[in-house]
Amino acid sequence: MLEVSQRGHAMPLSPYRRLTPFAEAAKQRGVRVHHLNIGQPDIETPPTMMAAVQQADIRVLEYSPTAGYLSYRRKLADYYQRVGIQVGVEDILVTAGGSEAIFFALMSCLNPGDELIIPEPFYGAYTAFAVAADVRIVPVTSSIADGFALPPIEEFERRITPRSKALLLCTPNNPTGYVYSRQELEQLKDLCVRHDLYLFSDEAYREFCYDREYVSAMHLEGADDHIVVLDTISKRYSACGARIGAFVTKNKALQQTAFKFAQMRISPPGLAQVLAEAASELPDTYFDQTKAEYLNRRDLMVQRLRAMPGVECPVPGGAFYVMAHLPVDDCDTFCQWLLESFSYENETVMLTPASGFYATKNLGKQQVRMAYVLNCTHLDRALTCLEQALLVYPGREIAVPEAALDHN
Repeated sequence: MLEVSQRGHAMPLSPYRRLTPFAEAAKQRGVRVHHLNIGQPDIETPPTMMAAVQQADIRVLEYSPTAGYLSYRRKLADYYQRVGIQVGVEDILVTAGGSEAIFFALMSCLNPGDELIIPEPFYGAYTAFAVAADVRIVPVTSSIADGFALPPIEEFERRITPRSKALLLCTPNNPTGYVYSRQELEQLKDLCVRHDLYLFSDEAYREFCYDREYVSAMHLEGADDHIVVLDTISKRYSACGARIGAFVTKNKALQQTAFKFAQMRISPPGLAQVLAEAASELPDTYFDQTKAEYLNRRDLMVQRLRAMPGVECPVPGGAFYVMAHLPVDDCDTFCQWLLESFSYENETVMLTPASGFYATKNLGKQQVRMAYVLNCTHLDRALTCLEQALLVYPGREIAVPEAALDHN
């Protein structure tokens, strides 16, 4: 009898796409669904980037070099230097999105059965990459009570074993929006140097820091061989579909190893590199404008959430996500109910249950991640749907005033 692999059985469904069939069914019923479940911004991809592809004089779409076009890597190196990351083209491997950069890091640095330490909650896809690489995730739990700040460094120390090989951090963080301070990063760097671990730093959201200075792992000194920055243009330029990222390290042996994995897939997308290279033409004010827009959305979301009885959420310092505690029995059930059984003025909202962002069993059951990727008008309507849903959800865990129920 034919069977799929054990790896296939272990591969999790995407926490932010798992409920898509229920959203599509709601749309078929004529219900408008506000998508706060996934980090797909409605910010326009810069027209100069799109025009570069549309106007490209290409007669044969050839393979690009395995490491990416030299012209793009030069401009990417210039970009990194402008944000204080002192690297050259030889330190950059262009990847098919940040996802491939993460996969190359795991495959290049860890052996099957090795351990990867990650503060949780963490980006849900890390679990899938760990399954694919046959790596064990060792979580260190952060708390919503202190805004998901880095847990005490002693908690990381306790989890180090002979199989520990790397520590993975996302800053600004997806899903929490927390921005790690220089002091926190220095503690992690010292830990990695002391125990001979790699430090993987996922910095997909570096442009979007609101209340704290952005600090890259590559701003730290004395650990060049330990540090790998994992990057992508997806969020930076609202170009998620381009699938262009970067694997960045000064560790020459590691860069050569990752290059061999890159040769396995031949080359990164050629047209997408043309699009990404055109980003160098953007004005210096581009990020000021997009950052201000996200800041307005963040403030609206936090204000609305904190006004809802029983809802708790910290103020995220970066990225474009909020993690919130909801007064419900189970957010997996609640998020599905929103799509299957609820609508307000023929609209509903799609959220991501937070259980998919934890490796520790049963954590996150009363939490959701919400992405403030809609304009403020649509975001406000989506939050009104959530507010109304919390009043009538059968599994709510707080008393709702009768007047509010009568109003519905």
